[in-house]
Amino acid sequence: MNTLSLFIIGLISILGQVVLLRELNVALYGVELFYILALGVWLLWSAAGTWIGSRINAASTWTVPALFLLWAVFLLPDVFFIRGSRVLFAGVSGAYLPFYHQFGIVMLAVSLPGMLLGWLFRDCARLYCQSGRTLASAYAVECAGGVVGGLLATGFLLWGIPNLIIAVLCSVLTLLGVVFAVEKADHPFRTSGLILFILLFSLLWRAAIFDRQATAWNHPDLLVSRDSAYGRITVTGLSGQVAVYENDTLSFETEGTAAEAFVHPAMLQHPRPGSVLVLGGALEGLVLEAQKHRPRQITAVELNPALVESVRPYLPGGIQESLKEINVRLVYADPRQYLNQPGAYDVILVGMPEPDTGQANRFYTEDFVRLCAARLNPGGVLALRLRSAENFWTPVLRERMRSVHAALNRVFPQVVFLPGTTNVILASATNLPTSPEMLVARWQERNISARLVSLPYIRYLYTNDRFAEINRDLQKAGVTPNTDVRPLCYRYTLLMWLSKFFPAVGGVDVSLSGRAFLSVSGILLSGWALFFALIRRRTGLRRGLLVFTAAFVGMVQETILILYYQVKAGVLYRDLGLLLTAFMAGLAVGSLAVNWGVKRAGSREVWGPVILGGFFLLTAGIAGLLWGSVTLGLLGTSLLLVASGFFVAAVFAFASLHRVDDQARVIAPLYGADLFGGCLASVVAGLVLVPLLGLDVSACLMLGLVALLFLLV
Repeated sequence: MNTLSLFIIGLISILGQVVLLRELNVALYGVELFYILALGVWLLWSAAGTWIGSRINAASTWTVPALFLLWAVFLLPDVFFIRGSRVLFAGVSGAYLPFYHQFGIVMLAVSLPGMLLGWLFRDCARLYCQSGRTLASAYAVECAGGVVGGLLATGFLLWGIPNLIIAVLCSVLTLLGVVFAVEKADHPFRTSGLILFILLFSLLWRAAIFDRQATAWNHPDLLVSRDSAYGRITVTGLSGQVAVYENDTLSFETEGTAAEAFVHPAMLQHPRPGSVLVLGGALEGLVLEAQKHRPRQITAVELNPALVESVRPYLPGGIQESLKEINVRLVYADPRQYLNQPGAYDVILVGMPEPDTGQANRFYTEDFVRLCAARLNPGGVLALRLRSAENFWTPVLRERMRSVHAALNRVFPQVVFLPGTTNVILASATNLPTSPEMLVARWQERNISARLVSLPYIRYLYTNDRFAEINRDLQKAGVTPNTDVRPLCYRYTLLMWLSKFFPAVGGVDVSLSGRAFLSVSGILLSGWALFFALIRRRTGLRRGLLVFTAAFVGMVQETILILYYQVKAGVLYRDLGLLLTAFMAGLAVGSLAVNWGVKRAGSREVWGPVILGGFFLLTAGIAGLLWGSVTLGLLGTSLLLVASGFFVAAVFAFASLHRVDDQARVIAPLYGADLFGGCLASVVAGLVLVPLLGLDVSACLMLGLVALLFLLV
């Protein structure tokens, strides 16, 4: 029974994380900062739960089923709390809540679930070890449950099951823990679990109604809402205007003029645009506006079929008809991966979202620009757009623009910014017009009609004071380009977002922060090495620090490998679930392998150096692959994640078995150290290492940490 309980803990831990983190991602407008903080808080409170369980030494015959029951009861109200949080905190529709309110929502949403699971693992592992088994094997069983939880989460996303239904199913699976933890058929907890089971299954029949009502709290003019593998799609309509949201961030609305302000200045750069590639933005009207230039063929690439299916029926007639034209081909694919297909184009319009996230940043890097350049005909034009401030650029905003300009300038000799509230960025291998006369002539020749763009508008783009000033400023020498392994836009976007709440952040000069941080990292590694040397004689502290550091390195490696796969291969959320499952599988295998090997080995002393030697070689290999910018693919990335999880769990198992007589005594300190290491790594990797140093340098820093671990064995 204890084995099944541990398995269920791992399963609901991963599945519950998926449910709550997806809801937080929507409620907080897809801001990755809070997504990362939520994961860190979850792990931190799980560590706290193990400590609380060790201090409250109650009879586990009732604590385990009680904790399972409490988790099952709490999950659904937690989902509804997250969805209604903006209303509860009196937020203005479409505006961010104050920073501390958002942080408070994260704390309230994930603290109790994390604490309950940490407490549950501690109590179940203690009962498991009391039957003569080891903490390492208990850890392996929990990780095996996590593998199944990850596969279920992946399958649910793939099948398009709404997040609210996933939450109900997760609660139902949790109730199995109540059944397995109670032996008496008439036990009150089993009776309570049965009643709750019936209520939850009844809720499944009405889940769609509750789902729509909860979404309407923030979108009173709701037309349709749908969970997809890429996030939540929400469509609202009022007085003929349709607005489309992805993870509650406004993607576009049908009464605006953003499409024509982007498309026409770009299309006018080419004398006769015959073939056009539109990467994203077809539903916004980019194809409709491009049609006015009468190209021979337009290929529109859209990432999310569910988005097109959900939004298309509500689009204005003009946009719907433009997608049906005989010269338009609509393709469902990752836009970046599509660039590997044969074909050449006169104009490439990049209508993808702003580089506000790690996923979107991959469409604004030097690596992406090179892919586009390879698909352009001689004299072809690449066009992008970036939100801006029309009259004043803060230091952070300026560095963001410079990093994108530098990425383009590495590939194209001609790069022109057309300034405005949204900058239109043009790049070509041939000379681009620097005055409006040629564009005006082409506009008149093509006899184009638009609401915003006109002859005076075109002249204004090239004759206002900011045009020459900004293009001159962007030519600053020595600027580091935005690349796949050095995602600078992600750093600047994070600072720009923080400046909404702390205005002084927007004025920070961050151009040298990466170099300065690298120096600080060297100092910290030296201090860490001295600390390791000083605590070598304190066995308990040394054991916990060994597990903490291994977990820290493993979580950083997991973050780096997933982000690297994302930028290189266009990872889908369903692929992300498979990658997380691969890491969990490595944890399970590593713990079982060392548990089996140490118990049968004649000498246990050699296991520590052997494990760390393998961990060091793996870390060196990951760093080398990143420095070489080697494309790993799904299989290669999965194997590296399995290996990383294997060595993290191997270190945990070795620490729990080496010179330990009482397995129950080390459950709380080692499991807590493992969780706390992962907690700190998730925050540091997502908010400090990757934004400031990039993926390659961060991987090399982990090599130093693994080397220091030899001081502890």
